[in-house]
Amino acid sequence: MNKRVVGALCCALWVLSSGCSDECVDQFDCRTDKGQPAEGQEWVCTGDNKCEQRPIAVVDPDPDAGEPDAGVPEVDAGVPDAGVPDAGELDAGPVDGGGQGTAGKGESCAASGDCIAGLRCEGTPLTCQAQQIAVTGRDDAGVSKALSMRYDTPGVTVLSEGDSDSRYPRWGPGGTRVSFAQGAVDTSAEKVAGNLTVRDLPLVAGQAQVLADGGSGNTESFRSMEWEPSSYIAWVRQNGSSRSGISVVTTDAAGGVVTQATTTGAFPDWAADGTTFVYNIMGEGLLTSTLGAAPTPLTSAGTTAEQAHYNRANAQLLYLANPNNETVVFSGDPTPVPLFRLYSVNVTGGAQPQLVADVSSEAATDGAINTFIASPIWSPDGTWSAYVRAYYFKPTTGDAVLCGGAPSPCETRPGNVIFLRAINPADGTASTTEVRLADDGTLPSFSPDGRFVAFIKMGQLNVQQIDPATGAPVNAAIVHPRAGYTLQTSDSDDHRPRWQPR
Repeated sequence: MNKRVVGALCCALWVLSSGCSDECVDQFDCRTDKGQPAEGQEWVCTGDNKCEQRPIAVVDPDPDAGEPDAGVPEVDAGVPDAGVPDAGELDAGPVDGGGQGTAGKGESCAASGDCIAGLRCEGTPLTCQAQQIAVTGRDDAGVSKALSMRYDTPGVTVLSEGDSDSRYPRWGPGGTRVSFAQGAVDTSAEKVAGNLTVRDLPLVAGQAQVLADGGSGNTESFRSMEWEPSSYIAWVRQNGSSRSGISVVTTDAAGGVVTQATTTGAFPDWAADGTTFVYNIMGEGLLTSTLGAAPTPLTSAGTTAEQAHYNRANAQLLYLANPNNETVVFSGDPTPVPLFRLYSVNVTGGAQPQLVADVSSEAATDGAINTFIASPIWSPDGTWSAYVRAYYFKPTTGDAVLCGGAPSPCETRPGNVIFLRAINPADGTASTTEVRLADDGTLPSFSPDGRFVAFIKMGQLNVQQIDPATGAPVNAAIVHPRAGYTLQTSDSDDHRPRWQPR
C-alpha cells in the first residue's frame, strides 16, 4: 500500500474525533472547530484539551502497513487528571518461569511465574509487582516522550533523559531493557532519525547505550520497530518518500552491529524463536525469513496481505487483506481506502487462510452502514484475536463518512469498536461470536498472560481485564489520567501500547 493511501485512511479515521464536544481530543478536532491554522503552523490539542497553534510537525503513517488509526472520539472517561504521581522505579526482575502463580501484589516470589495475572517478579527483595506498559505521549509543548506506567495505578515514568523528543518504546526479552528513538526530528522542513537508544532497568541516570543513528541505520526515521522476543531490534528504513526495507541491530553489550535484513518490504514481526520474521511487500503479499536466509513467499495469503503478526505459541499468523480489491472514498479526500478483512493462516504445512473477521453492511436510510477491519493483534497463546471494526455510512450517491462524526444515520454510534474473537490454535479457525470489548478505543494489546487488553481511548491508556474463557470484560476498565501527556495513535502500530514481558 502506498503512503498516500495509508495517509488517506488514517486521516479519514481521525475525523471520528471531530464534533463531539467543545473540548478537543486531537489536532483534527481543532481544525474542525477553528478552521485552518496559520501558514507554517498546525493545531495541537494540549493536555488540558485546549487548541493551540504550533510549528508544523509532520507525521507519516507506514507505507505497506496500511494500518489505520481507528480514531479516539470524545467521550467522558469519568476520570479526572490526577497530575503526575510517582510511578515507582522500573525494575528488571528475574526471567519468567512460566505459568500462572498464586502470589499477589507485594508478595514474595522467585520468578514471574509465581505471580498472579498482570504481575511480574522484581525488586530487592523479590516481590510481585504490576507490569509496565510502554507508550508514546506528547506533552503540552508538543514534544513526544517515550513513557511507561504500571498497568493498574496512575503514574508516568519518562524513559528518556533530557528535553529532546523520544518515541516508539519497545521492550527487550524478559522486560529487563527498553529501547526507543531519541532526538528525532519530523517536520516538513527536516527529518532526522535520532538515536536508537537502549536503557537497562532499573533506570539509572546517565546510563544509556546508542545502538544506531540515522547514518549507521541508513534511515531518516526508526519506524515499525520490533524487539522482544528477539535479541535483535528490527526497523523499516525511511529515505525521502520511500519507506521500505528492513534492517536489524545487535543488542548485546558490544551492540550496534547493523545488518540489512531485506532490500524491500515493511511491517516486520518476530516469531517466538526470535530469528524468524514475517513482513510484507506491496503487491506481493507476505514473506517469511530468518536472518541471513532468502525469504519465502507465503503465497496462500494472497498478494494484498499485510500487517501480519505472529503469536508466541504456534506458527499461525494474523493479517489483513483485501482480496476483492474493494475500496471506499471518504468525504474530503479522493484517495480510495481499502476495505480490509482479517485472516489467519498457518505458515507451515500449506494450510489455507481462515477468515477471522469480515467486512459488514446493514441497510440505512439513503445508503448503508458498513465496516472494515483494522489494528489486529494476537493474544500471546494464540487463542484470541483483537481488532478494531471501523464503521462508516456510504450514501446511495456521494462519498462515505465515518460514523460518530459528520451528520449521517450513524452519527450517534461509535465510529470504531474493539472486538475479540476466539481462535482455534490447532487450525486457525475463528469462533462465530464477536465479543464487544470497548467502544471508541484503538490499538488493542494483550498482556503477556492474556488476561488484560490495553488500548488507547481519548488520548488515555485504558486497561480492560477479560475472562480468558469467554473474552467478556471483567469489571470496569482502568482508565489512566493524562498526567500531562496525550497518548499518540497517529503512527498506527508504532503507537500500539507495549506490555513489559514477564
